[in-house]
Amino acid sequence: MQVPVDYKNIVPNESFSLFVLRHLATKSAGRIGSLVVNPGGPGGSGVDYAYNWDTIISKAVSDKYDIVGFDERGVNHSQPVRCLNDAQEDAYLSNDGKVSGKASLASAIASAKDFANKCAAAAGNRLGHYGTLDSARDMELLRGLIGEPKLNFMGKSYGTYLGTLYANLYPDHVGRMILDGAIDPKESVANQNIYQAKGFDLALKSYLAANPSITQSSITTLLDRLHTSPLTVGKRKLTQALAITGIASGLYDNQTGWPELTAALKDISSKNAGAKLLAMADDYNYRDTSGHYTSNQGDLQQIITCLDFVDSRSLVQIDADQAGFVKAAPVFGPYLGYAGLSCKFWRAPAKVTTDFTALNKVSPVLVIGVTRDPATPYQWAVALHQDFRKSVLLTYDGDGHTGHNRGSSCIDSKVDAYLLTGAVPSGPVVCKAA
Repeated sequence: MQVPVDYKNIVPNESFSLFVLRHLATKSAGRIGSLVVNPGGPGGSGVDYAYNWDTIISKAVSDKYDIVGFDERGVNHSQPVRCLNDAQEDAYLSNDGKVSGKASLASAIASAKDFANKCAAAAGNRLGHYGTLDSARDMELLRGLIGEPKLNFMGKSYGTYLGTLYANLYPDHVGRMILDGAIDPKESVANQNIYQAKGFDLALKSYLAANPSITQSSITTLLDRLHTSPLTVGKRKLTQALAITGIASGLYDNQTGWPELTAALKDISSKNAGAKLLAMADDYNYRDTSGHYTSNQGDLQQIITCLDFVDSRSLVQIDADQAGFVKAAPVFGPYLGYAGLSCKFWRAPAKVTTDFTALNKVSPVLVIGVTRDPATPYQWAVALHQDFRKSVLLTYDGDGHTGHNRGSSCIDSKVDAYLLTGAVPSGPVVCKAA
C-alpha cells in the first residue's frame, strides 16, 4: 500500500510503498475480522511475523481471523533503509561495548556521529519520517484498506508502543487490542535505559539461580577479559560488545535461550572457545554465516528510537549518570548507560507524543507484563495499564520476554477468550509459571 512520506505536507507521487501480507481465516464460517500483528523491535518485520501465523496464535483464533502484518516504512520489505554495509555493521556491533575513560568515550562519540551521518546520507530527505507516530497513521490507512470498522491489533514489545500511539490518535477506531511486553510511553530516555538494564540484571539473577554452576562473577570476569583481549573465533573476534549481546539474547526465553546460554558459557573454556556465544550474538543481530545481515532491524532500531523519544540530557550529564547505571545494574548497566548516543547527533527532529489522555476513551484492552522480563520490565506494563483506564492487566509471574504464547495456558486462554468473544476478566489476573 502507498502511504504519504509526510502527513503534514502530502505531496503527489511522494510516498512509501509498504508491503502487507494477509493470511485468510482458515474457516470462512463465523469469521470475526482481521487481526493486525506486530513483533516489535523496533524495526521487526510484521510481514515475517504474519507469515508465521501458526506459531504466534492459536488455531481457534486463526480459524476466525485474517492475520495481517505489514512492514513499517523502511523495514525489510518496505523500501528498506540501511545506514551501514555488512562490513561496517560488523565493525559497529563489535565496537567496545562499555565506555570507560575519556578515550573510550571519545571513541563512542565518534562512532555515534559516524552512524548518524551515514543514516542521514542513506535516508536523505526521508530521515525524519521513519518514526512510530507515522507508522501509527499508516496503520489507520491499513485498517481502511482491509475494510475493518475497528482495528484489532496484537503488538509485542515495541509493537505495544505502535498500538498505544494508534489508540491515542484514533481511540474510537480501536477494536480488540492486546499489548504484550509493554513500553511505558511516558518514561524518559534515561529511565528507559536504566530500567531495562535493571530488567536484564534481574533476568540474569533468575537464570543464575537455575544454573548454580555459573556465577555472576564468572560472567563479569569474562566480559572484563574480552574488553582487553577479545577471543579469536576463526577469522573473527568475540569482543565484549558481542559477548554481552549474546548473553542478553539468551535471557529472552528461559525455555530455549537459557540452555543455549549455558552451553555457550561452558564453551568458552573449550577448544572452540567463544564460537557458540558469537553465534548467539549473530542470531540476535540477523547476521548469517556468510557475513551478510539478512535484516536491517539493527539500523532501524536506532533510526526509529531517535525519532520517537528525546533525551534532553547533555553529553556531560549522560557521562555523569554512568555511575548510577553501574550501581543499579552492575552487569548490564555499563552497556546501557550510553544507549542511543547516536540520537544526540541526529539530523532530523523527533516527533514526540506527550498527551495520552485520549487513551481514557479506548474500549477495554489487554495489557500483559512478565515479572522478570529482561527487555520490557514489568513496571512498564503496570504504567501502560494505568494509561489505558479501561484496560485489564494480565501478569505472568515468570521469566522471559512477553507472556502470550509462551506456554502459559492461563495467559493464552484469557487472550483467546478476548479475541473470540470480547470477554475481559473482571479484574487483574496473575498467572504463575508452570
